Amino acid sequence: MKTTKEKQIGAFKDLKGPLGIENVMQTPRLVKVVVNVGTGSFKDKKKNEVVLERLMKITGQKSSVRGAKKSIASFKVRQGDTVGYQVTLRGKRMLDFLDRLLNVALPRTKDFKGLPTSSIDEMGNLTIGVKEHTIFPETPDEDLKDVFGLSITVVTTATDKKAAELFLKHLGFPFKKS
Repeated sequence: MKTTKEKQIGAFKDLKGPLGIENVMQTPRLVKVVVNVGTGSFKDKKKNEVVLERLMKITGQKSSVRGAKKSIASFKVRQGDTVGYQVTLRGKRMLDFLDRLLNVALPRTKDFKGLPTSSIDEMGNLTIGVKEHTIFPETPDEDLKDVFGLSITVVTTATDKKAAELFLKHLGFPFKKS
């Protein structure tokens, strides 16, 4: 079975016909993967620490804190309060994370029938919403009361939606049959 890196390197042969690519450097490639978790509703610092710790286990990298940009009295949020965490993965960590996502986590999702192609934007980036972080094997199942969702954005160098869809299918992303 080929890894994500091997598939990315071999993309030129498979995509040069459908995309009309003449040069190897025109082939789309992965730039980064961004994982976001919003914790705006968690007022308890212990829950924020649990989210931070589990996100670090899932991604293999410490996340950065995202603070509120404005104070909003009706939401009881002050400027600078922690409202989420973000991790940007590049290189080997990105490829390892994508392999775990595609081969372990997504198949463990309840009633998973594939990713919608509408989740690819016009810039060629794919955004996946995960309702429960427990689909990743790194998280312990004993603390199911602190379940949180996360969003995963895969950034590519594809120039349009069609090129991104073909490239991501080549990498092994499971899209719904249309």
